[in-house]
Amino acid sequence: MLVGQLALVTAAIFAGAAVYINAAEQPARLRLEPAALLAEWKTSYGRGFAMQASLALASTLCGLSAFWLTRQWSWFIGAGLMFLNWPYTLLVILPLNRRLEATPLPNADDETRRQIEAWGKLHAVRSLVSMAAVIVFLWAGQ
Repeated sequence: MLVGQLALVTAAIFAGAAVYINAAEQPARLRLEPAALLAEWKTSYGRGFAMQASLALASTLCGLSAFWLTRQWSWFIGAGLMFLNWPYTLLVILPLNRRLEATPLPNADDETRRQIEAWGKLHAVRSLVSMAAVIVFLWAGQ
């Protein structure tokens, strides 16, 4: 079923991007001085937000469509996991994002670094949830 495959593919792309951010990009940016660290985070966040938000939405909608067509609850569960990225981001991560975005580069300091370190830990939850969705979608497609 094509819609189920699309749910899996978009979830896997999302998960891959999320894991890449936590495993490669975040450790690399944390080696920078505070102003450069913040500048890199702002650029990366701005570009990554649109990509990951659209992937989470596409995966959710495809998973729900697969559930509608099959009435197989595993598609619904996978879609729910992918959807969780939206409220989690809006309610938990967005307040920190706004503080970081509002910080002028010359004002970046050790507190800015601590906030970006905290952001990385919060983002890791998105990596785990999306990997769980991939596993559920794989299970659903069996």
